Amino acid sequence: MKILADYNTDELKEIARNFSQQSFRGGQLFKWISDGADYDGMSDIPKGLREELAKEYIAVPLEAVKTLSSVDGSKKYLYKLADGNLIECVYMPHAYGNTVCASTQVGCRMGCEFCASGKNGLERNLSAGEILYQVISANKSAGGTRNKRVVRNIVLMGSGEPLDNYDNVCKFIKLANEENGLNIGQRNISLSTCGLCDEIVRLADEGYSVTLSVSLHATTDEYRRKVMPIANKYSISDIIKAAKYYFDKTGRRVIFEYAMIKEINMNFFDAKRLSELTKGFASHVNLIMLNKVDGKNIAGCTRAEAERFMKKLNEFGVSASIRNSSGQDIGGACGQLRGRYL
Repeated sequence: MKILADYNTDELKEIARNFSQQSFRGGQLFKWISDGADYDGMSDIPKGLREELAKEYIAVPLEAVKTLSSVDGSKKYLYKLADGNLIECVYMPHAYGNTVCASTQVGCRMGCEFCASGKNGLERNLSAGEILYQVISANKSAGGTRNKRVVRNIVLMGSGEPLDNYDNVCKFIKLANEENGLNIGQRNISLSTCGLCDEIVRLADEGYSVTLSVSLHATTDEYRRKVMPIANKYSISDIIKAAKYYFDKTGRRVIFEYAMIKEINMNFFDAKRLSELTKGFASHVNLIMLNKVDGKNIAGCTRAEAERFMKKLNEFGVSASIRNSSGQDIGGACGQLRGRYL
């Protein structure tokens, strides 16, 4: 079975023509998909067409099998896909705009030491429509529609490495940006990568302008290789070069994600090296206080320790802030809910 949400308006128009329908039916279908409607809710689509489409295409490619609500208003959804696989998505209310953190893969093959997503490796890539539908579903659950959208921002920071699923993620970005759909601009989409430098350059060359967030988490290659296997392929120097290239091509400030690990990567010398790495182009260091991950021996820091490290970075001239950790009481870290459910 194919997924209806994988197709843009023009492609849906072609599908409509293949079913001997006028092409405007494709536009109607795209609007219904963006509202999270199943076939029985598509009131202006002929019943015969809906019945024929249902034989080949899935209209709703995922369902929530578990929902956890946090005291801070965040909601974490465990979604079951059509093939039975499970993924996670988080809805986070913010004063600057409600945000959905979406997954891009079932599992992950990057193997970062502090992340629960890749504990069981990579199962498969998500299609563009499966990524999009997480946002559609979360928007609908929060009371939003296509025309009165509740979700303003998307962060591709859930399970999986977005740039390891490059083609589907890029199509998702275009689908999310369609005027007759959710119409979420690229400046409201953040893509987090562990540092696939070739794909960062490709993203810039192909004209994308999403906010690039690079998971750095270390200031030396020696330590980074211990916690992030990708560091065996790309050095920190490679990452900084790719980040600068992305900034030069897009004009967009690059975000460096930095998970603070107690007594490991947040001393005076780390602060000094961060200042040297990030100088010369617009960037920001997003300091992350780690959620506890089951089965991992990585220890986070206290709030006071985080603030001292941020102060030292600021003294060195680094733009830095401590990221608000949403949903700590519901297992906010990627992969935790899926792992416990399995």
